[in-house]
Amino acid sequence: MSETHSKKQFEFNKLRKRLRRQVGQAIADYNMIQDGDKVMVCLSGGKDSYTMLDILLNLRDHAPINFELIAVNLDQKQPGFPETVLPTYLEQIGVPYHIIEKDTYSIVKEVVPEGKTTCGICSRLRRGNLYSYARENGITKIALGHHRDDIIETLFLNMFYGSKIKAMPPKLLSDDKQNVVIRPLAYVKEADIVQYAAAQEFPIIPCNLCGSQPNLQRQVIKEMLQDWEKHHPGRLENLFRSIQNVAPSQLADTALFDFTGLETQRTTDHDDSDPIKDDQIWATLVQ
Repeated sequence: MSETHSKKQFEFNKLRKRLRRQVGQAIADYNMIQDGDKVMVCLSGGKDSYTMLDILLNLRDHAPINFELIAVNLDQKQPGFPETVLPTYLEQIGVPYHIIEKDTYSIVKEVVPEGKTTCGICSRLRRGNLYSYARENGITKIALGHHRDDIIETLFLNMFYGSKIKAMPPKLLSDDKQNVVIRPLAYVKEADIVQYAAAQEFPIIPCNLCGSQPNLQRQVIKEMLQDWEKHHPGRLENLFRSIQNVAPSQLADTALFDFTGLETQRTTDHDDSDPIKDDQIWATLVQ
């Protein structure tokens, strides 16, 4: 073995160990997977979901609990979609899988005007089909391949374009309370996934819907964050940690923190103030 090859193998082993540690830590921190779970790994054919499946397979084989993995892909009937790539790969590595065939592509192209972003409606349609399959097949957890950078990008997208401090939680109960979504890659940097996927030579399938659309809002945010990280290394890590360390009393959301009931704790012999009356006075002033 040449010295160059040996060094590459050493670096790859370090990378794989780091990914396993980060995914394992995220699963533990958010109690993502319990004994007896049937986890549906949503496999799109992109670098993120391939990496997620690969790491989860390794953790399953070494975890102190028993859980089942099934890879599920939604074939959206995009023109030119290579239908044999995923089945061939999954059969080679011996992973149970299911392909859901739904022509959501036609719906998206019919509803979304030419040149407009398709990501929103495409995501909702995809999520609906995956949720339905999970309910009908005893799936207890739905694993999505969103990584740390996706979560940070979503935070800024919601701040800049939606006026909300909101991101992607590592673990989520669906609105209908029927499905639990987990994001095992929540602690993993996208750059590490890119490197890992290249080293593993996963058969990547590009998305012809969103991937072909330039100047998306998410791409603008991504470029901004990459520039920050380039000039200020470690900034993205601090941003991610900040959403794990929220101080509601230092923000301004009256539904999140009781600002109206915030008063001193001094003990007095006599207090003629009437908080309810004061509130009514202020409400009258701002009408």
